[in-house]
Amino acid sequence: MTIAPRDLLRRMFDAAVNAAQPAHGVPLHLPEPPKGRLVVIGAGKASGAMARALEDHWPGDLSGLVVTRYGYKVPCERIEVVEAAHPVPDSAGLLAAARIAKLVQGLTADDTVLCLISGGGSALLALPLDGLTLEDKQVVNRALLKSGATISEMNCVRRHLSAVKGGRLAAACHPAKVVTLLISDVPGDDPMDIASGPTVADPTTCADALAILRRYGIQVPPKVLEVLESGQGESVKPGDPRLARAETRMIAAPQMALEAAASVARDAGYAVHILGDALEGEAKDVGTVLAGIARQVARKGQPFTAPCVLLSGGETTVTVRGQGRGGRNVEFLLALGVALDGCPGVHALAGDTDGVDGLEEIAGAYLGPDSLARAWRLGLKPRDRLADNDGHGFFEVLGDGVVTGPTLTNVNDFRAILIDAR
Repeated sequence: MTIAPRDLLRRMFDAAVNAAQPAHGVPLHLPEPPKGRLVVIGAGKASGAMARALEDHWPGDLSGLVVTRYGYKVPCERIEVVEAAHPVPDSAGLLAAARIAKLVQGLTADDTVLCLISGGGSALLALPLDGLTLEDKQVVNRALLKSGATISEMNCVRRHLSAVKGGRLAAACHPAKVVTLLISDVPGDDPMDIASGPTVADPTTCADALAILRRYGIQVPPKVLEVLESGQGESVKPGDPRLARAETRMIAAPQMALEAAASVARDAGYAVHILGDALEGEAKDVGTVLAGIARQVARKGQPFTAPCVLLSGGETTVTVRGQGRGGRNVEFLLALGVALDGCPGVHALAGDTDGVDGLEEIAGAYLGPDSLARAWRLGLKPRDRLADNDGHGFFEVLGDGVVTGPTLTNVNDFRAILIDAR
């Protein structure tokens, strides 16, 4: 039986999310039991589910603390799970980060710290350097989120304003062994960019962070500038002996999720082409470019022949200029729709695998060949909505939003364009 394109796209998205569940990856990457204590710490949207998977598969004693996003808490018996705000940090994240930093003090070489890190940890581990306040961090975070800076650039700034990021948390664990299990939500899967790298060395500098602020014209509190200009915010560098016993293990990443989605599409009879797991750039620009490729496939059979599916992942950015309710996935999708202009046979779904696109509890949306025509009939002007960064408002009126609830994982953006036969 032939499955409708919209239903198939949703099955692909669900398969991508399922492939990144901590229950699959955590058991395969656990360290050997230590001679001394095992202390569990962690942060991120998946940290609660990672803690639960650890409890289900660890034979010995466990204790520790992880912090996750509000609504992402998972019941655990031995590891404490607390919740805090994302993407702008709050006092709950500040308290959790301070408690985690205290937990790893006074360890010995016989102890092991197991650190459970996933996307979102940058906001959830909100412990500012001495001299900075939570309010300073909030101001910087809000400005970065609206600036159009890439996730790598944003995290470079965050690392140099934090008491725990940029390798500082692993340094605090010395001389204990540190094993970090990672779920990647960043293009390129670089550990220093996942939750701003609390347990890995950081080759970037305060000067790099300052250059990013200047590049995007970001205004920050005077004390933040002082910390960066003085070098007080310098992070832990490669070769630091305190990180000699620190190692990382990647348990889930965007490519794994895309491959799971590809399998679903192939089973339905579609050829699949993965365009990349690390696409970056302005969301609307990426949408326009991929629309051009999709139209060439649909009309000319180049560079691929239909029926096929084009998959991509990564993290786009949005430079916010409007007043609408937006997120990078719906911004991409709305730009894609405007550029496709109702091209027959082209369907798409884009969503954030954590279930939250931007600040909305909506993962993303579906776009069909008739989406723009339906919008016009309802009095919506797609180009105006795009200019106002109102992707969520646009797709909500159409009834085409994709809502998952908390997925308990995060391997970043998922984009699928399905092209039926010419």
